[in-house]
Amino acid sequence: MPCRIVHAHSRYLLEKLLVLNNINGDDGTPGFGVYLHWPFCAAKCPYCDFNSHVRHKPVDQREYVTGFLSEMAAMRDETGPRNVTSVFIGGGTPSLMEPQTVEALLDGIAKYWGLPDGIEITMEANPSSVEAERFRSYRLAGINRVSLGVQSLNDADLKFLGRLHNVEEAKIAIGLARDIFPRLSFDLIYARPKQTLEAWEDELKQAISYAADHLSLYQLTIEDDTPFQALHRAGKLIIPSDDLAADLYDVTERVTRDAGLPNYEVSNYAVPGAESRHNLTYWRYGDYVGIGPGAHGRFTAGDGFKNVTITERMPERWLEKTRESGHAIVEREKLDRQQQGDELLLMGLRLVEGLDVVRFEELSGRAFNQETLNNLAMDGLIEPVSNTRLRATQSGRMVLNSVVASLAS
Repeated sequence: MPCRIVHAHSRYLLEKLLVLNNINGDDGTPGFGVYLHWPFCAAKCPYCDFNSHVRHKPVDQREYVTGFLSEMAAMRDETGPRNVTSVFIGGGTPSLMEPQTVEALLDGIAKYWGLPDGIEITMEANPSSVEAERFRSYRLAGINRVSLGVQSLNDADLKFLGRLHNVEEAKIAIGLARDIFPRLSFDLIYARPKQTLEAWEDELKQAISYAADHLSLYQLTIEDDTPFQALHRAGKLIIPSDDLAADLYDVTERVTRDAGLPNYEVSNYAVPGAESRHNLTYWRYGDYVGIGPGAHGRFTAGDGFKNVTITERMPERWLEKTRESGHAIVEREKLDRQQQGDELLLMGLRLVEGLDVVRFEELSGRAFNQETLNNLAMDGLIEPVSNTRLRATQSGRMVLNSVVASLAS
């Protein structure tokens, strides 16, 4: 069975990678991304701490487009002209947007920064809100990569996770996305209650057989102020032990690697050449603007500081602020060299390609402590990739926060 799955998967991807030649790939630079946050969902999942909101009456999408365009103009005044390398429309559930809304938002980016032909333009979608005609209209609007929130290929666990779709609907959505968009990614959550190593391996092999070129595979975590946190505190939700979670991660690494989708980041796996260009901008500590309710941005200024912007989270208040001020930025911060170095360290060590040590030293104005480097290497937690790059090992990625804290001290 595994050989047949890998063969079918590889044949599909060979065909898909021919299409990828028409999409600007990764050139190794941090890049400049534009993130748009659509905050509305049909239902709130019990594990989710993202800025998402349920509205029982349809929102006026034209009003929100006006707000997005106003905030784009304000952000453009701050960033100046930049070469956009990727766009990501996240949420929430962006696939609740009308195709005309998506087209208007992309037109806005083109107006204020320019939208080069062939760059990666990703939109998140939920299987429960997928329609073939809507997908085709998103593609015509300019979307060339879709990320599906599948989360599980088990109906009982989908219900437990609060998802509105079932496995059959997920498979239909995957098939539509695979046929319509040049690139496809989907998410799965593992380390679920009572999940065994064997069950996860079977589910993961099934997912790979559906021929996505990218998978985001996350361990279930208990986030603050979520229904799952309340259940966990009451002893009604038991997640796998740390040892079992580590074993599940090992299974994930082995199965994806054997299938030709090695991990390039702690939780992300791709056919070489199909890595998420937008997420690489985050992990390489590039610049990006965040537009929409609750969006975060980070972009460099002429004074050497990095500007952090955070917008109003509540959609209706966000909309009102854009009418009053042209934007809804409610928090700002300027990061100095040491703070930027710490963030670069945190993000860069998530990548299999590792951290550019020279860039870290230039940005932070300091070098790593050699004794600390030697100790972490002897413990098998970090390793050199080349003369100028450093990365966490697979063991190091399991305790990444500790590794980062040691190097930052």
